Amino acid sequence: MKLQIDPKYDAFREEVRAWLKEALPADMAARTLQCYHTTIEDRRAWSKILAAKGWAGPAWPKQYGGPGWDEWQVMIFEEECYLAGTPMVDEAGFKLCAPVIWTFGTDEQKQRWLPPLLAGDQYWGQGFSEPNAGSDLASLSTRAVRDGDEYVINGTKIWTTDVHYADLIFCLVKTDPEAKQRGISFVIVDAKAPGVTIRPIIDIGEGHSLNEVFLDNVRIPADWLIGEENKGWGYGKLLLDNERAYSAEIPRNKRTLARLKKLAHETGMIEDEGFALRVAEAEADLSALEFMTLRAMAEKAGGTNFPVGSILKIRGSELLQKLGGLQVEALGPYGAVVYPHGATNDMPPGPAIGHGVLADFMYRRAVTIYGGSNEIQRTIIAKSYLEL
Repeated sequence: MKLQIDPKYDAFREEVRAWLKEALPADMAARTLQCYHTTIEDRRAWSKILAAKGWAGPAWPKQYGGPGWDEWQVMIFEEECYLAGTPMVDEAGFKLCAPVIWTFGTDEQKQRWLPPLLAGDQYWGQGFSEPNAGSDLASLSTRAVRDGDEYVINGTKIWTTDVHYADLIFCLVKTDPEAKQRGISFVIVDAKAPGVTIRPIIDIGEGHSLNEVFLDNVRIPADWLIGEENKGWGYGKLLLDNERAYSAEIPRNKRTLARLKKLAHETGMIEDEGFALRVAEAEADLSALEFMTLRAMAEKAGGTNFPVGSILKIRGSELLQKLGGLQVEALGPYGAVVYPHGATNDMPPGPAIGHGVLADFMYRRAVTIYGGSNEIQRTIIAKSYLEL
C-alpha cells in the first residue's frame, strides 16, 4: 500500500481553520466544549451558518448541494470542526439518511427532502432499533400495511436519538411479515403525524437525548417509501456501514484527548508517572486509529475489499471510552460529580474544565452498542476474512 497525502490538503486545513475562527460564535464553542449534549438552538444556528457558506453537507456530492469534497477534505473539515467546538449538526439526516435518499430515492424525493435538510430547515430522527430488536435488527416487528395510496404503520422504536426535535423519521418496517431481511422496507414518517407518540428516556448522566417512539395506525403516503418495497434491508446496511465508519470518531477522539491532557495538567495528575504513561498509550492508540482510517480510505479508493466500517467502529468506540475514563480519573474526587445539564450558575465545586466530563463518559458507555454492538462487528470481520 502507498499512502501519500497531497500537500494541497495542508492549505485546505488552514482555510477551514481560518474560517472557523471567524464564523464560529465564541459562546457556542464554549458550550460545546463543556462536553454537554449541544442544544437544538445551537445546532440549528450552526447549520444555518454552514449552509450560508455552502459547507452544510461536507460529504454530499455537488449535484445535491454539497461542496464536492473528497474523503480527505471531509475528514480534515470534521476534525477542525470538533477541535474548534462546533455543535453537532443533524447527523441522522446529513450522514445517514441523505445518502440513502440520493442513492435509491426518486428525483421527486430528492427534491422534496434534500434541499430543506441542507438549508437547516428540517431535523431528522432514526427509527431502527426496537424493544426486542437491537443487535438482531432483522427481527424487527413494526408493520407497514399498504392501504390504497398510503401505508399504515404500527409498532415501537426505541433509543431514537434526538427524535423529540425531529420533523421526519426514517424507519425500517416490515412489509412482508413472513420474510426476515427480505421483508423489510425503508420509509419516511412525519414525526408530527397523528398516532406518533414520543416518550423521553432520561439517561444515566441525567440528560435527555434518547426516546421511545410509539406508532399507532400512523398513515404515510405510499410515495414516502424509499426505493422498492421489501428491499429496505439493503438500504439499511448501506446506512449502517456509513454509521460504523463515522464511529471511528477520530475528530471526537482528538478533541477528547486534547481535553484530557489539559485536565491532567490542571489537576496535576500528569505528574503521576503511571497515569502519564496511560495517556501516552492512548495517544499512540489514536495515532494508530488515524493511520488505519487513512489506510482504509486509500484501499477503498483502490477497490480493495476491506471491512472498514466494522474495524473502525470497534477501535474508535473503545478508544473513546478509554479516554473518557482517563478524564474522570484525572478529576480525582470531582470525577464523581454529575454536573447539571447545560447549567452555567451554581455549579458544584471542582475545576471548570471538568464540567460535563462524567455525564459524557457515562453517555459514551453506549458507543460500543449503538450502530451495531462490537460483538456483532467482530463476527462481521471474522466472516469477511475467513470467507464464512
